[in-house]
Amino acid sequence: MNVETKVIKSRLGLLNLAEELGNVSLACKYLGYSRDTFYRYKDLFSEGGEEALREMSRKKPNIKNRIEAHIEERVVAFAIENPAFGQTRASNELKKEGLFISPCGVRCVWLRHDLETFQKRLKALESKVAQEGLILTESQVAALEKAKEEKVAHGEIETCHPGYLGAQDTYYVGHIKGVGKIYQQTFIDTYSKVATVKLYDRKIALVAADMLNDRVVPLYDQYGIPLLRVLTDRGTEYCGAREHHEYQLYLAIEDIEHSKTKAKSPQTNGICERFHRTMQDEFYATAFRKKIYNNLEELQNDVDVWLEYYNNERPHTGKHCYGKTPMQTWLDSIHLTKEKMLSDHYQNVVSLPPSGEKETGSAGEQPASDNLTDWNGQGGLKSPSHYLPIPRNYGLENPSYRI
Repeated sequence: MNVETKVIKSRLGLLNLAEELGNVSLACKYLGYSRDTFYRYKDLFSEGGEEALREMSRKKPNIKNRIEAHIEERVVAFAIENPAFGQTRASNELKKEGLFISPCGVRCVWLRHDLETFQKRLKALESKVAQEGLILTESQVAALEKAKEEKVAHGEIETCHPGYLGAQDTYYVGHIKGVGKIYQQTFIDTYSKVATVKLYDRKIALVAADMLNDRVVPLYDQYGIPLLRVLTDRGTEYCGAREHHEYQLYLAIEDIEHSKTKAKSPQTNGICERFHRTMQDEFYATAFRKKIYNNLEELQNDVDVWLEYYNNERPHTGKHCYGKTPMQTWLDSIHLTKEKMLSDHYQNVVSLPPSGEKETGSAGEQPASDNLTDWNGQGGLKSPSHYLPIPRNYGLENPSYRI
């Protein structure tokens, strides 16, 4: 029995009780109705029977206050095209097209068209694709029905500038008929949130190292900054003996430190886990309903297009980004990395006097010599003939260095 049936039953009970008692006032008193309401129900019942006693809202929509028809049509179409977008993001994206509608207005349109939840928008997309003749695979249907569990994050990742710490993880995309299993290697710069992704058909140490060599290290080299440390989980593709493990060997060659997450705690690498959910909702859930992929290269091409949008156009509200795109955050903060590089390599700079000049020390001290042996223990036979900034730690690290 639904709510509407209960409402009709209670109103019929009022009419029947008044008829049995023969007293309208007494029946209204017992059931808590006014006489005016009783006679209104009686007139409705006389005119239309039980159907006329259904719940009728006194509030009538004011059609003049609604948004224009072409804007509403575009809001509905945009919701089906991008089911993972919430009302605020949908409003912001529509403003780029010249359609101005508030987030609340977007939600009102969704409610009128039964699109107010992510699941309903996914079903609408699935229906649209089915009408156009595309057939969903079993893995795509399973992806729709797969429950999404929220991961509880504890604490924050310590990161100071681009290149300070990168997070890498493996994500199982799924199994596509004719292609096989698809694994995604994900790397994110934890400061700027710039992400890069590459797809593979296996999950081994060699592909994890190939990801760094093909996508990550060239990105940092392009901007002239180093990658200092990488955070991964304890999977076999990331951990092993350096002598026999391709990933560990590559990190040693590139002089990159390796940090591992706490065992059985995926939230420790939550920045990758959250990115995987974003990519699943905003890309994979939509892409697999619009197109049938026949090989890994086709899917990789579409992933690269989406990553270009994610890094350069999509606003990021995470820490350090403050609503800017990840690439804009990268460019705005890259000077922090270069300042750190200078402070690391040029500490304790000493200026040497020209040849033939002697520095006099303080009262009672011997004159300062121009021989490097006097100040860093690594002097040579010949003194420099001009002011030359020399890092104090360079001679210690390179005993064979001579001027």
